[in-house]
Amino acid sequence: MKHEAIAPLPNSGVNTLSGKGLAEESTITEHEAAQVERANASNATPVVFVHGLWLLPSSWDRWVKLFEEAGYVALTPGWPDDPETVAAAREHPEVFAGKGIREIADYEEAIIRRLDRKPVIIGHSFGGLLTMILAGRGLGVASVAISPAPFRGVLPLPISALRSASVALRNPANWNRAVPLTYEQFRYSFANAVGEDEAKELYLGYSVPGAGEPLFQAASANFNPWSEAKVNSTNPERGPMLIISADSDHTVPWAIANASYKKQKRNKGVTEIVKMQGRGHALTIDAGWREVAEKALEFVKRFTTIKAKTARSGGGLR
Repeated sequence: MKHEAIAPLPNSGVNTLSGKGLAEESTITEHEAAQVERANASNATPVVFVHGLWLLPSSWDRWVKLFEEAGYVALTPGWPDDPETVAAAREHPEVFAGKGIREIADYEEAIIRRLDRKPVIIGHSFGGLLTMILAGRGLGVASVAISPAPFRGVLPLPISALRSASVALRNPANWNRAVPLTYEQFRYSFANAVGEDEAKELYLGYSVPGAGEPLFQAASANFNPWSEAKVNSTNPERGPMLIISADSDHTVPWAIANASYKKQKRNKGVTEIVKMQGRGHALTIDAGWREVAEKALEFVKRFTTIKAKTARSGGGLR
């Protein structure tokens, strides 16, 4: 996989990195750099889609088409060292190991800072947590967190969520490993609200190993004051935020999503939550993905101006 060096940009009124400095983030993929260049050559509002554990950027492909047809320009950055395909990910699971929440969030921020305009940020699962972190750094014009993983201060621990996370948490050595899901584990954690045939199709088409470290970080967040699973929910630059929950989600049940909403509600900006009926954690990739995407799009349209995607020039994020 080819990479391109990240040139540090001047601070454009957006909060600085909360961990490693931007200059320490060295590379992004050529594909990500090309997406940034394409977005900057457009007058359209960028939308950055952030994937979660056990998925790849390709899980957003149908969302990209829908949002671009609506007048936005989409980017689907990976996490550091993400393989390009599901097959490659399964062949080399070790590339996922050793990636923590701050490293991933800083990587996403470094990409966002190359954009000429603040983007909309949309994420699912741990990508939803990353979306909240990035929004809390003042990097988005609006954000949508779908079934977001919990952060420090979110207290509910439903049994189904513990069972889903136990795939990694049951063995401390998994902190530094990549942890794959068996079909049975995927069926419970992601695909419990769909039929058997669709569940198998989703597993074969999307499921990849995931880093164990973020699961341990989220699980210990309320016992660790220095946790990386921490969100600045009161930053006045956070922007409008929508949280989308699924009523049958085993991995991020309503209790977790609603507790996240109550923490985010302290922000002076618009904060909303919706519950999708009859949906599980696979709501962004299953046959009902469009209903969820249209709910997100409806929210985003309220806070962005759609412009023709024509070539333009200009410099730093604003």
